[in-house]
Amino acid sequence: MPQITANGISLEYDIRGEGPETVLLIMGLGAQMTRWPDAFCDMLAGHGYRVVRFDNRDIGLSHKFEEAGLPDMAAVMGAVMSGQAPAVAYTLDEMAADAAALLEALEIEQAHIVGASMGGMIAQLVAADHGHRALSLTSIMSTTGNRALPPATPEALTALSTPAPNPHDDIEAYLAHGVKNAKIMGSPGFDFDEAAHRERSLSDVRRSYYPAGFMRQYAAILASPDRRPKLASLTLPVTVIHGEADPLVPLAGGEDTARSIPGAELLTIPGMGHDIPVPLYGQIAGAIAAVAARAREMP
Repeated sequence: MPQITANGISLEYDIRGEGPETVLLIMGLGAQMTRWPDAFCDMLAGHGYRVVRFDNRDIGLSHKFEEAGLPDMAAVMGAVMSGQAPAVAYTLDEMAADAAALLEALEIEQAHIVGASMGGMIAQLVAADHGHRALSLTSIMSTTGNRALPPATPEALTALSTPAPNPHDDIEAYLAHGVKNAKIMGSPGFDFDEAAHRERSLSDVRRSYYPAGFMRQYAAILASPDRRPKLASLTLPVTVIHGEADPLVPLAGGEDTARSIPGAELLTIPGMGHDIPVPLYGQIAGAIAAVAARAREMP
């Protein structure tokens, strides 16, 4: 996979398909672009799109902010709770600028912007702050930053905040930890393929293991303000997709996102948690293609 300089840093990216319009996929917290599976990307390409995915800053094979060190999460939380601006290495706004700059560097004038979880937050900011780049927006299992919304379940919060064993010391313990967390976060309405999850986690480690990036991205999420004022100004076609069984970002987050964006359509999926099960690839790819079609109908 190639690299390109965008927003002053190197970003690893991948392109599939040769359609006349581009779909830009933005992945979530601590997740490499390969968490947009090849089969899903090929499905989108089959709808007639050029599909671009990339590693966010500080993860995968993109630029690492090693010099920033690890964030003081207690200090970040304390600042947020007191209404102060916490000290963080970067913000979600800067991550959105990365995505917009990637399109510019690739000489792609506009794209349909799609994001999952933290990627949905970034996608929202691309649409709001770099609107000339966005043809449509699909926000998947994400939220608005509204601090009055229901929190994650205690089990999901524990899974998110408990460090995994170092895979270079004990790969089996690392994989077992990942399976346990995936079952907590995942979709109870769909079969869990433990072997596939273990293989995906092993592939992630082989490609890039960098937990410090997860922490700095997590700090960026915590430091980000409520996006609802920005979302209220959006005029492009928007689809919000959310699992009805999401334990990490409860359904209220997706409902609040759709409610905050004029004309947004909300698709809720029974049995879907905080992941995209294989049986849902077709439905979600179809929803992205549908909102892209709405964009073509706009004057």
